[in-house]
Amino acid sequence: MIKSRVKERSYKLPTHHEHSLITTGFHLPYNPQLIAQTREMRKNPTPAEKKLWYEYLRAYKPRFLRQRPIDNYIVDFYCAQRKLVIEIDGDSHFTDEGIEYDQARTHILEGYGLRVMRFTNKEVLENFDAVCAAIEEIPPTPLDKGGYPESPLGKRGEGGSQRGPLQQSLD
Repeated sequence: MIKSRVKERSYKLPTHHEHSLITTGFHLPYNPQLIAQTREMRKNPTPAEKKLWYEYLRAYKPRFLRQRPIDNYIVDFYCAQRKLVIEIDGDSHFTDEGIEYDQARTHILEGYGLRVMRFTNKEVLENFDAVCAAIEEIPPTPLDKGGYPESPLGKRGEGGSQRGPLQQSLD
């Protein structure tokens, strides 16, 4: 039997205290209290994170990091050179509370000049080539401050559906 880890995230928005973040001038600010959790998450990736990392991003140039703390958050994948965050979303992200949390989180990450791409677990596991192609199409530098839509494959959660946009288009 395969034991998979489900990401459990509290959807309480963190208090944004600048003094609790480490800033070095080289790295983006991060909360040092998240370091132990990031290490644990790297050891126990979800099946979708594991697939995207080992079959694609690990060898991708420029370099991606996985489970990287930025501000008071842990992002799934981060590429400093491209100023890009890739998030793999499970079911908990499609509740009203989860969507609100992700929107606030994305707003803060974009405030650092980062672009945020989102894919669902199902998109990564069942439409891997399309996910990789969407990542390949990213220009090396942002063309606008607004970033990318939540999923470059379409709008997330249209009509209240918990299925990803790529899955909806395949119906």
